[in-house]
Amino acid sequence: MKRSSVFAATLLALAAFSAQAQTPAEPAAAAAPAAPAAPAAAATPAAPVVVGSATPGPAAESLIVNDTKVGTGREATSGATVYMHYTGWLYRPLAKNMRGRQFDSSIPRGEPLDFVLGTGRVIKGWDQGIVGMKVGGKRTLIIPSELAYGSRAAPGGGIPPNSALIFDVELIDVK
Repeated sequence: MKRSSVFAATLLALAAFSAQAQTPAEPAAAAAPAAPAAPAAAATPAAPVVVGSATPGPAAESLIVNDTKVGTGREATSGATVYMHYTGWLYRPLAKNMRGRQFDSSIPRGEPLDFVLGTGRVIKGWDQGIVGMKVGGKRTLIIPSELAYGSRAAPGGGIPPNSALIFDVELIDVK
Protein backbone atom coordinates (compact mmCIF):
# COMPACT_ATOMS: atom_id res chain seq x y z
CA MET A 1 0.00 0.00 0.00
CA LYS A 2 1.30 3.49 -0.81
CA ARG A 3 2.24 5.99 1.88
CA SER A 4 -0.40 8.59 2.60
CA SER A 5 0.58 12.24 2.80
CA VAL A 6 0.17 14.42 5.86
CA PHE A 7 -2.63 16.21 4.05
CA ALA A 8 -4.40 12.93 3.40
CA ALA A 9 -4.23 12.10 7.10
CA THR A 10 -5.61 15.53 7.88
CA LEU A 11 -8.47 15.03 5.39
CA LEU A 12 -9.30 11.70 6.96
CA ALA A 13 -9.22 12.98 10.54
CA LEU A 14 -11.25 16.09 9.81
CA ALA A 15 -13.84 14.20 7.79
CA ALA A 16 -14.36 11.83 10.71
CA PHE A 17 -14.50 14.72 13.17
CA SER A 18 -16.91 16.63 10.93
CA ALA A 19 -19.24 13.64 10.69
CA GLN A 20 -19.37 13.41 14.49
CA ALA A 21 -19.74 17.11 15.22
CA GLN A 22 -22.39 18.51 12.87
CA THR A 23 -23.75 21.78 14.21
CA PRO A 24 -27.28 23.13 13.82
CA ALA A 25 -25.81 26.39 12.49
CA GLU A 26 -24.98 24.80 9.13
CA PRO A 27 -28.58 24.55 7.88
CA ALA A 28 -29.11 28.23 8.75
CA ALA A 29 -26.12 29.12 6.57
CA ALA A 30 -27.67 27.19 3.70
CA ALA A 31 -30.86 29.24 3.96
CA ALA A 32 -28.97 32.56 3.73
CA PRO A 33 -28.34 32.54 -0.06
CA ALA A 34 -31.99 33.38 -0.79
CA ALA A 35 -31.35 37.08 0.02
CA PRO A 36 -28.79 37.79 -2.76
CA ALA A 37 -31.31 36.61 -5.40
CA ALA A 38 -33.37 39.78 -4.91
CA PRO A 39 -32.81 42.38 -7.65
CA ALA A 40 -31.92 45.10 -5.11
CA ALA A 41 -29.10 42.93 -3.73
CA ALA A 42 -27.48 42.72 -7.16
CA ALA A 43 -27.28 46.53 -7.35
CA THR A 44 -25.66 46.93 -3.92
CA PRO A 45 -22.12 45.88 -2.97
CA ALA A 46 -23.43 43.44 -0.34
CA ALA A 47 -21.55 40.41 -1.62
CA PRO A 48 -20.03 38.32 1.17
CA VAL A 49 -16.33 38.44 1.84
CA VAL A 50 -14.68 35.08 1.41
CA VAL A 51 -12.88 34.18 4.63
CA GLY A 52 -9.12 34.69 4.45
CA SER A 53 -9.32 37.09 1.52
CA ALA A 54 -9.76 40.80 1.02
CA THR A 55 -11.48 40.03 -2.26
CA PRO A 56 -15.28 40.20 -2.01
CA GLY A 57 -17.27 37.78 -4.04
CA PRO A 58 -20.07 35.25 -3.87
CA ALA A 59 -19.42 32.23 -1.68
CA ALA A 60 -19.66 28.75 -3.14
CA GLU A 61 -23.18 27.60 -2.25
CA SER A 62 -23.12 24.03 -3.59
CA LEU A 63 -20.69 21.48 -4.92
CA ILE A 64 -19.66 22.30 -8.49
CA VAL A 65 -18.13 19.50 -10.59
CA ASN A 66 -16.50 20.34 -13.92
CA ASP A 67 -14.93 17.60 -16.04
CA THR A 68 -11.87 19.03 -17.79
CA LYS A 69 -10.94 15.67 -19.33
CA VAL A 70 -13.27 12.67 -19.45
CA GLY A 71 -11.48 9.42 -18.65
CA THR A 72 -11.95 6.12 -20.45
CA GLY A 73 -10.90 3.59 -17.78
CA ARG A 74 -12.67 2.02 -14.79
CA GLU A 75 -15.33 4.12 -13.08
CA ALA A 76 -15.00 5.38 -9.50
CA THR A 77 -17.89 3.97 -7.47
CA SER A 78 -18.74 4.09 -3.78
CA GLY A 79 -16.74 1.43 -1.93
CA ALA A 80 -13.91 1.30 -4.48
CA THR A 81 -10.34 2.33 -3.61
CA VAL A 82 -9.39 5.33 -5.73
CA TYR A 83 -5.92 6.75 -6.39
CA MET A 84 -5.98 10.50 -7.00
CA HIS A 85 -3.53 13.25 -7.80
CA TYR A 86 -4.77 16.62 -6.59
CA THR A 87 -3.92 20.26 -6.06
CA GLY A 88 -6.00 22.33 -3.65
CA TRP A 89 -6.48 26.08 -3.34
CA LEU A 90 -8.68 28.38 -1.31
CA TYR A 91 -11.64 29.28 -3.51
CA ARG A 92 -11.54 32.97 -4.46
CA PRO A 93 -14.24 33.65 -7.09
CA LEU A 94 -12.78 36.97 -8.24
CA ALA A 95 -9.15 35.77 -8.42
CA LYS A 96 -7.51 34.49 -11.58
CA ASN A 97 -9.05 31.07 -12.32
CA MET A 98 -10.94 31.43 -8.99
CA ARG A 99 -7.85 30.13 -7.18
CA GLY A 100 -6.50 31.76 -4.06
CA ARG A 101 -3.54 30.46 -2.08
CA GLN A 102 -2.52 26.87 -2.84
CA PHE A 103 -2.47 24.79 0.35
CA ASP A 104 -1.46 21.32 -0.88
CA SER A 105 -0.67 19.13 -3.87
CA SER A 106 0.21 15.46 -4.34
CA ILE A 107 1.93 16.14 -7.66
CA PRO A 108 5.35 17.33 -6.36
CA ARG A 109 5.47 14.29 -4.06
CA GLY A 110 4.80 12.01 -7.04
CA GLU A 111 2.52 9.87 -4.90
CA PRO A 112 -1.24 9.80 -5.41
CA LEU A 113 -3.63 9.85 -2.48
CA ASP A 114 -5.56 6.60 -2.05
CA PHE A 115 -8.80 6.12 -0.09
CA VAL A 116 -12.03 4.16 -0.14
CA LEU A 117 -14.66 6.33 -1.84
CA GLY A 118 -17.90 7.04 0.00
CA THR A 119 -16.77 6.01 3.49
CA GLY A 120 -16.20 9.47 5.00
CA ARG A 121 -12.42 9.17 5.04
CA VAL A 122 -12.06 12.43 3.10
CA ILE A 123 -14.12 15.61 3.07
CA LYS A 124 -17.71 15.21 1.85
CA GLY A 125 -17.05 17.27 -1.29
CA TRP A 126 -14.52 14.65 -2.42
CA ASP A 127 -16.77 11.69 -1.60
CA GLN A 128 -19.55 13.29 -3.66
CA GLY A 129 -17.47 14.91 -6.42
CA ILE A 130 -15.33 11.94 -7.44
CA VAL A 131 -18.12 9.38 -7.91
CA GLY A 132 -18.57 8.66 -11.62
CA MET A 133 -15.07 9.71 -12.71
CA LYS A 134 -13.22 7.29 -14.96
CA VAL A 135 -9.49 6.50 -14.84
CA GLY A 136 -7.58 9.10 -16.83
CA GLY A 137 -10.21 11.75 -16.12
CA LYS A 138 -9.59 15.18 -14.64
CA ARG A 139 -12.07 17.33 -12.74
CA THR A 140 -12.24 20.65 -11.01
CA LEU A 141 -14.24 20.53 -7.77
CA ILE A 142 -15.50 23.72 -6.13
CA ILE A 143 -16.47 22.69 -2.63
CA PRO A 144 -18.51 24.88 -0.26
CA SER A 145 -17.29 25.04 3.32
CA GLU A 146 -20.17 22.82 4.53
CA LEU A 147 -18.77 19.98 2.39
CA ALA A 148 -15.16 20.74 3.40
CA TYR A 149 -14.12 21.67 6.97
CA GLY A 150 -17.10 23.86 7.93
CA SER A 151 -16.64 26.31 10.78
CA ARG A 152 -13.40 24.67 11.93
CA ALA A 153 -9.99 25.48 10.51
CA ALA A 154 -7.97 22.60 9.11
CA PRO A 155 -5.03 21.59 11.32
CA GLY A 156 -1.82 23.28 10.32
CA GLY A 157 -3.49 26.63 9.63
CA GLY A 158 -3.51 26.25 5.84
CA ILE A 159 -7.30 26.39 5.56
CA PRO A 160 -9.22 29.00 7.61
CA PRO A 161 -12.72 28.31 9.04
CA ASN A 162 -15.69 28.62 6.64
CA SER A 163 -13.48 28.33 3.57
CA ALA A 164 -14.73 27.10 0.23
CA LEU A 165 -12.06 25.11 -1.60
CA ILE A 166 -11.19 24.37 -5.20
CA PHE A 167 -9.39 21.20 -6.26
CA ASP A 168 -8.03 19.99 -9.55
CA VAL A 169 -8.14 16.18 -9.32
CA GLU A 170 -7.02 13.39 -11.61
CA LEU A 171 -8.16 9.80 -11.22
CA ILE A 172 -5.08 7.60 -11.59
CA ASP A 173 -6.53 4.18 -10.72
CA VAL A 174 -9.57 2.40 -9.28
CA LYS A 175 -9.37 -0.94 -7.48
